Amino acid sequence: MQDNADKNLKEETIEKKYVYRGKILSLRCDDARRPDGKPCKREIVEHSGGVGILYVEDGKVLLVRQYRYAFSEVLYEIPAGKLEKGEDPAACARRELAEEAGLDAGAMRHVCTYYPTCGYSDEKIYIYEALQCRRGTAHPDEGEFLRALYMPLDEVRAKILSGEIRDSKTIIAVQAYLLGTQA
Repeated sequence: MQDNADKNLKEETIEKKYVYRGKILSLRCDDARRPDGKPCKREIVEHSGGVGILYVEDGKVLLVRQYRYAFSEVLYEIPAGKLEKGEDPAACARRELAEEAGLDAGAMRHVCTYYPTCGYSDEKIYIYEALQCRRGTAHPDEGEFLRALYMPLDEVRAKILSGEIRDSKTIIAVQAYLLGTQA
């Protein structure tokens, strides 16, 4: 919700200038105008967004282990994936859960939407909780290599607190779940 005072904070886009357009992201270096009227440059990464899916069964959290090239590490994460242009986030969440873990959700509950890097990217991540899942067979995308596992919620919490789990969507989803169970 914006109030009238927020109008004094808004910047104006003068011209969007694309530097790179790729399959996963695009990069712009825009000409803009600050609230004080002075010109400025704004570097923006455009991304179609993504989803993360939390599934808890018998006190255990579904996680995947996946190598992330940008960090040269195998990370713990909740199942997740990139939104296709115009795709409904809940539909994407169902698709990714089936691909990565072989689960068909009876229901999806939207937990939150957040901006992981609001200083320079328009990416939004939608977090869902999968409910009443039925097991099937995982079928990851071509070139996607991961391992699904179930970890006790207390162990997940400990790994977040120790810094072993560092993925933001996983931390946010688990914290939201823990807050909801303590309400």
